[in-house]
Amino acid sequence: MCVCTFPREMWWVLWVLAALLALFCCLDVWYFLRVPLVILRAWFQPPVWDITAEQTVTGRVTPRDIDMCHMNNARYLRECDFARFSLYTRNGVFKALRALGTSMVVGATTIRYRRALCIGEGYELRSRIVTWDDKAFFLEQRFVSTKDGLVCAVMYCKQSVIRSSPDKIMQHLCKRKVECPEFPEDLQHWVNFISASSQALRAESGLEEKNK
Repeated sequence: MCVCTFPREMWWVLWVLAALLALFCCLDVWYFLRVPLVILRAWFQPPVWDITAEQTVTGRVTPRDIDMCHMNNARYLRECDFARFSLYTRNGVFKALRALGTSMVVGATTIRYRRALCIGEGYELRSRIVTWDDKAFFLEQRFVSTKDGLVCAVMYCKQSVIRSSPDKIMQHLCKRKVECPEFPEDLQHWVNFISASSQALRAESGLEEKNK
């Protein structure tokens, strides 16, 4: 009777493939691979000394990005993540966060879709810090079609600072106190909405009564 057995090397290959399958099932592997690549690329680009200057990264809609032949709504937010990583690397914000022992999280976002980006279409993602308050930076990020220059989507992002403040980060970067720019009218409306929503949710959960 002949008994077939796998060579030992084949078992190692099967174990590696099984581990990769489990990894891709449990984690968004491509996201975690792309983050260090984006930061590394930005690290080797010229630094940007104006903290509020607009920075541009380019992209193209691929088959992985689409549903119904246009860019999936969630992909816009994902690309904005990567653009902010590049922005903070080049303007020194990441370096300031490390020096101050602090971090940032996304506190809120809002996005307006004006026209679909179709498969194969190129775009520029333009990001800038618009202003800040005592707790967060506020950014604008625009998707601009390279085909005709139309702003296809625009997003506002509230980037909350943990264990520090935007003023301290700006002072660390500029070595002086920096006056924050005025809030544009549309951004101020959104900030007011966030505040009203927060108050309503606190009242709904009884937090305001507990804090009195």
